This record gives sequence, C-alpha cells and structure tokens, in this order.
Amino acid sequence: MEKVCLVIGAGAGIGGTVAKKFASNGYHSYLARRTDKEGLNKLIKEIKDSGGEATGSLLNVIDENSIEDLVNKVESEIGPIDTVIYNIGAQIGDRALAETSYKAFEMGWRMATFGLFRLAQVVTPKMKERQTGNIIVTSATSAVRGNKGQHSHAAAMGGRRMLCQSLNAEFAKDGIHVAHVIIDGAVDAPDTLGKMLGPELFEKFKEQKGQHGMILPEDVAETYLFVARQKKVNMDP
Repeated sequence: MEKVCLVIGAGAGIGGTVAKKFASNGYHSYLARRTDKEGLNKLIKEIKDSGGEATGSLLNVIDENSIEDLVNKVESEIGPIDTVIYNIGAQIGDRALAETSYKAFEMGWRMATFGLFRLAQVVTPKMKERQTGNIIVTSATSAVRGNKGQHSHAAAMGGRRMLCQSLNAEFAKDGIHVAHVIIDGAVDAPDTLGKMLGPELFEKFKEQKGQHGMILPEDVAETYLFVARQKKVNMDP
C-alpha cells in the first residue's frame, strides 16, 4: 500500500506546496481544504502532471465526525498515513475584546485546537500500532505572543502549542513524531495573506518586503519533509 501524507488545510500557500513536495518524494498526497473545489482540483492536477500521486476532497473541520471519517477513509482506501500536516488557520480577524463574540472566540479554538485534538485521537492509535508516524502542525507567532485584537487567535494557537507538547510527551515513545512549527513572519501565500490584503495590496506588500522579506512556502515544505524524515530518538531514560 502507498505511504500517505495527509494535508489538512491544503490551500495554494504552505499546505498545497507541502503536498507537492511530499508527492515528489514518493508519497501519495491527500489534500483536504474547506472551500474552493476548483483550486483543490488544480493542485491535484499539478501534482499528477509532475508525476506524483494525489487525491483530495473538501473538508470542514468544524463538522461533526468530518476529520475522523476522513482519516478512516484515507487509511482504508489509499494506505497508511505516515505523515499528517495540520495546516488549519484560526484567524478570525483583528477584533477588540468588546467586538469579539462568544461564537467568534470559540470558532478560533474549534479550528486551531479542538480540530487537532480530534485528529490526534483518531490517527495516533493507527500510528502507535505501526510504531511510526509524524504529526506536523503549522502554527503562528501568536502561539507564544499575544497581541491587541488577537484574543481568539492567540488563545487558540497557545492551546495548539500546549496540545502538541502534551501529545509529544505521550507518544514519542511509540515512534510518533509531533512537531509544532511556528511560522514567525509573513508568508507569500495567496490563499491567506493574499485574501486578507486583497490582490493589489498583496502585490505591493510583496514588493515592499523584497526577495528575502517573506517566508516562502517552498522553504517551509522543504523543512516539513526534513522533519518527517528525521531519525526518531528514544528519549526514555
């Protein structure tokens, strides 16, 4: 059976680029994203046209059993999930405390933290049985530093960071590598920063930053592949 890289949050930035990188290195990349079926199919076609293997589907991580059903489907129909990339953002925008509703605050937590918790509950037993696997989680500066207007985002990302630490403490001995990767800067990603700024401002922002002023998805993808291939070290005394 094929070795699978499951990318949850496979947009045109980090997620889609990571899927391409893993597919070009012998993985079957399964791409899942919340919206834009056309964009999803475009990424899958690009991977296949380059000689890689890829499939995908739309996924709303908020929906009940959506993550659980997806993991079980991929495992049964394609192959064992060697690496899962949790690349779901949780940015609800710059909002003052008084303008942050209960629903908005909870939404950030559901996407950033609860979704990862659900993923871990369904995928770790499978990885534990195989004594191998990688859970790589994209995170943000707000996981370690809060800021004005980021009440939901900072709380959600901080929770994501601590959840990853707890998962690593429990499952490292079982050969499961949990990595929490903080992307501390602006990413050249049309699906995230591009949408927030709009096409014209996004291009101006890129010009102002220059060649080395933004984080490139290609560099992140290279790092994620390295992390997935890292030699597993037993830290037990």
